[in-house]
Amino acid sequence: MAVSGLLISISCHAEEKKAPIQLAILLDTSNSMDGLINQAKSRLWKIVNEFAAVKKNGKVPAMQVALYEYGNNGIPSAKGHVRLVVPLTGDLDRVSEELFSLETNGGREYCGTVIQEAADNLEWSTPADGYKAIFIAGNEPFTQGSVDYKTACRNGIKKGIIINTIHCGSYEDGANSGWKDGAETADGIYACIDKDRIDAYVEAPQDKEIESLGLSLNKTYLAYGKEGEKGKIRQEEQEKNAIGISRESFISRQVAKSSSHYINARWDIVDGVKKGSVSLESIKKEELPEEMRHMDMKEKREFIEQMAAEREEISKKIKVLNEARQKYIKEKSLHAQGGDSLDDAVVKAVRKQAADRGFHFGRQGEEK
Repeated sequence: MAVSGLLISISCHAEEKKAPIQLAILLDTSNSMDGLINQAKSRLWKIVNEFAAVKKNGKVPAMQVALYEYGNNGIPSAKGHVRLVVPLTGDLDRVSEELFSLETNGGREYCGTVIQEAADNLEWSTPADGYKAIFIAGNEPFTQGSVDYKTACRNGIKKGIIINTIHCGSYEDGANSGWKDGAETADGIYACIDKDRIDAYVEAPQDKEIESLGLSLNKTYLAYGKEGEKGKIRQEEQEKNAIGISRESFISRQVAKSSSHYINARWDIVDGVKKGSVSLESIKKEELPEEMRHMDMKEKREFIEQMAAEREEISKKIKVLNEARQKYIKEKSLHAQGGDSLDDAVVKAVRKQAADRGFHFGRQGEEK
């Protein structure tokens, strides 16, 4: 069966001297891979939460995500059935939006081609103390296409990019069709997953309050400038998408919003001022949030400080609740049906490989 795929690149990109973590994940988007795409949609926020407490040299790196689609019949064969969907960005809502807009469509899966595109064209960081990795998931032979996967993987590792492979099927089938060799060629890890695995949701005592606080958190985001309305609408739509796919996804999203990785400086004036990407003095009156348009400069600054303080307080509450929630779920010893899922494969590899490079993964809720 033919499959196609999607590349998600998750990057913890350095501010100034912060060591970066960068990930690129290639996901199948063929008709046979609906289960895998649903995992990507529902587990995006869970994966983000794994990085909430990651640090190196005492610093918490920021997160970026990029998407490539490959192997889709709707993409010209002249382009190797590869399309950049979203470049590296810290706008996680935009990534979620694009994930939910994807439609599965059979095609030819050229693993070597998309690996080469990702390695050559994404804006990988240059610091030697960072962690850069590509993850590619699929079930067709790794050997398809005009670009030799060995060449693509060797090119990646020369640039310091580890290639990890995720086969949607048995260990033996993947090993016999090049998936295992692809990982070993670029110092990566070979894993197998159950693309159709569905985790049973078990309600924890903290869930309702986390959901309520997450919605309150949205009220602290103030749209400004040309990107403001679009960004706010996108945030609202991704709330709907998350709850639409599962309650677990919605709760994970609220937790992710409480972390330092959920940054919206391009459209939220609170993040924009905090990150120094916008100056209050330079914003035109009509581009300000409506509630700020008749304030003087002192009032504007005080209002932004108030919103930032409210956001911080709500975020702290969510983190405390989530720590108790994780403990509750662990004590219940919940087990999913089937083998590992996409997020399991990504998290296990990242924790090992990034830890080998000096990154420390604390518990969720430890972020300062």
